[in-house]
Amino acid sequence: MTRPLDHIDTSPALVEVDAPRLGPAGWARWGWRQLTSMRTALLLLLALAIAAVPGSLVPQRSADPNGVTQYFRNNPSLAPVLDAVGMFDVYTSVWFSAIYLLLFVSLIGCIIPRTLHHARALRAAPPRTPANLARMPGHRQTTIEQTAEDDVVAAAVQVLRANRYRVTSYELSTRDGVVRSVSAERGYLRETGNLLFHTSLVGILVAVGVGGGFGFTGQRVVVEGQSFVNSLASYDSFSPGRFFDVNGLDRYSLGLDSFTVDYEQQNLDALGQPVDYTAGVTVTTADGTTRPGTVKVNAPLRVGATDIYLLGNGYAPRITVRNPAGDVVFADDVPFLPQDANLTSLGVVKVPDGLAQQLGLVGFFYPTQDELTTGAYVSVYPDLTYPVLTLNVYSGDLGLNAGAPKSVYALDTSTLTQLTGGDTGIDSLELKPGQTRDLPAGLGTITLDSVPRFASFEVHSDPAQGWALLFSLAVLAGLLLSLFVPRRRLWVKVTPQGTGVRVEYAGLARGDDPQLDAAVAALEKAHLAAVTKVRP
Repeated sequence: MTRPLDHIDTSPALVEVDAPRLGPAGWARWGWRQLTSMRTALLLLLALAIAAVPGSLVPQRSADPNGVTQYFRNNPSLAPVLDAVGMFDVYTSVWFSAIYLLLFVSLIGCIIPRTLHHARALRAAPPRTPANLARMPGHRQTTIEQTAEDDVVAAAVQVLRANRYRVTSYELSTRDGVVRSVSAERGYLRETGNLLFHTSLVGILVAVGVGGGFGFTGQRVVVEGQSFVNSLASYDSFSPGRFFDVNGLDRYSLGLDSFTVDYEQQNLDALGQPVDYTAGVTVTTADGTTRPGTVKVNAPLRVGATDIYLLGNGYAPRITVRNPAGDVVFADDVPFLPQDANLTSLGVVKVPDGLAQQLGLVGFFYPTQDELTTGAYVSVYPDLTYPVLTLNVYSGDLGLNAGAPKSVYALDTSTLTQLTGGDTGIDSLELKPGQTRDLPAGLGTITLDSVPRFASFEVHSDPAQGWALLFSLAVLAGLLLSLFVPRRRLWVKVTPQGTGVRVEYAGLARGDDPQLDAAVAALEKAHLAAVTKVRP
């Protein structure tokens, strides 16, 4: 069998392809096209989601600085490695910011040319009717006798416009005479929704960036009966945005009047499980106006430009320490951190002045104390039914004058002398509310006055959260439009045939459209009904 004369053999042994060389501009153009492709945008969006995972697996300095310190203590070999790659500052790390910015650029590079193309398509007329409609996925044909072509075409235009199609009429001279047709299309709202979806994604990225840059997050533990002022010095931890101005803090104070917890009492399988938390607060603004409020889980209190969230709660035993002369050297409500569901809590008391030696006390608080067969204490219920506080006493240099920050929730006992508990032969101090015990070595006395509750609040300011919500709703609207609005074209061709006309109906969808045949059938039915009305 001979080859045709115009055959070109592309065998590598016979033909060498001389591909053009790309210069710097060519490579830059190729890189830009790759970055701004929709495939790259989707991959970057997936990469951003994966990159955010470490932020939920390890504590972050911006949200839980104490947790980071504890992680270093528990994982001394792994923590420095993670810190070197920014795992404790995921959302401000170089690699996370790089993915974020590349996604931002990629989406903009996708959106702008598609928007321009979509704008031109909206202004353009529907395409001309194909010559062979029988090849279309949806096709029907019928003959109408004793009817003028003008009436048939007018009826087709009327029906299609009534169904919100963009309509244009065409005429074509053929050997069968002048063939008239109507070309219609609709569904551009689908592409509008697609563009709205991607534009809103960019809007969310911008809103998150603006909110993170100009907002702040702060945490503060407040004991019942106490209050805190919304100032930088009052926060236990404070994480400002890069562009946040501390002078912009709203001037108000928040007092915790009461903290109540409803516990499950009926279901024995869930006895003691918290059902509801309610923090009753009083807000006092700079002009002296006061107003009551409540803060619940997932129900923040709005004050000025900040939202106040309830994060946690526990007990803060009110402890008073006196020297041998009876003078008060320490009196404070000490928050104890819950260790289990029954609020067995661990706390530290530091007494740096007023006694012969500096004292550190490490204690456990049991809201409803019970004793195991081993002699160890446990709490069997989270409410104050039989509260007991136990303390081990240490003496020595607490390191408070060394200049290094110390956590109020931890005590380094490695350089201290233990005075009670352990191998000292002296029992740990045990107190119930209202009781007083002598400190060892005649150092003084300690009293458990009462046991108020504390609440941990997070104060959050995000100036762009309204925009983030708006763009999120726009994302949802765009997604619904792009999923449920069909993009299709319909044609009606009218060809003279004897004393009447032959009418062809056809449709073509962009993408999958299971309703295309039904749409063509509905067009035929509505058109024939319209022709019947105008027929003389």
